[in-house]
Amino acid sequence: MTAALAVAGQTVPAVGELAPDFELVNQFGEPVRLSTFRGQNVVLVFYPFAFSGVCTGELCEIRDNLAAFEDARATVLAVSVDSKFSLRAYAEKESYGFDLLADFWPHGAVASAYGVFDPESGMAGRGTFIIDAAGTIRYVVVNPRGQARELAEYQDALAGLEQA
Repeated sequence: MTAALAVAGQTVPAVGELAPDFELVNQFGEPVRLSTFRGQNVVLVFYPFAFSGVCTGELCEIRDNLAAFEDARATVLAVSVDSKFSLRAYAEKESYGFDLLADFWPHGAVASAYGVFDPESGMAGRGTFIIDAAGTIRYVVVNPRGQARELAEYQDALAGLEQA
């Protein structure tokens, strides 16, 4: 699937492009750089805010199905504009077993690089990028605010990587 739209004139990287590299801190303040995951698949999930209803539902669904991502040799990285402190409390409350990354400052810079930052509301949109072991984007979906993404689509895209 391709991106539904670009926010505020930003360009959403397309399937087949190299994923923009970045480094953000996780909920523990540890640096996480995308390029260090070369050799494995990455599911990069942008979401608006910690502790919000739709976001929590989506991330809990990933948490509850994390074994399926691991079976596909995929690491889940979830990104929001929240601070690492908020993300740590959120991860602890919901028992997330994957990194929550803080795109806090410069505010939304990584979400902007992926074309999913909404400068009017100051939040990341609901965008997902599945990146293969070589760092190439193989799946993109951007959903409107309030519309959850489908876990089955992630699983289908990851299964397609295994067959390639």
